Amino acid sequence: VQLQAYGGGLVQPGGYLRLSCAASGSIFSINDMGWYRQAPGKQRDLVAVITSGRRSNVADSVRGRFTISRDNAKNTVYLQMNSLKPEDTAVYYCNADIIERGSSLLRGYWGQGTLVTVSS
Repeated sequence: VQLQAYGGGLVQPGGYLRLSCAASGSIFSINDMGWYRQAPGKQRDLVAVITSGRRSNVADSVRGRFTISRDNAKNTVYLQMNSLKPEDTAVYYCNADIIERGSSLLRGYWGQGTLVTVSS
């Protein structure tokens, strides 16, 4: 099982980006999917999370600007980021709680991270 994240890049303040993260491999089911971010010299923080039933929650710092969604048929989670600010600059990581085929264990998996830079 692996997660592949993409969609990062350089954007001006006030701009937007859409991140995607697709899970692939021998997957039986996926529970929660989420996005975290880590700025230089800081800890990794939760940005947004969404359940398999599409109930979602976002951090206070991005509420009203970021939206998380998922496509269960594609095993993919998205993060729509609008009104970006310089303080949103970070490496963004996706995370998913997955049960592999033939297993009863729920395990957390991480994507490789994608860099978002907000700068003029």
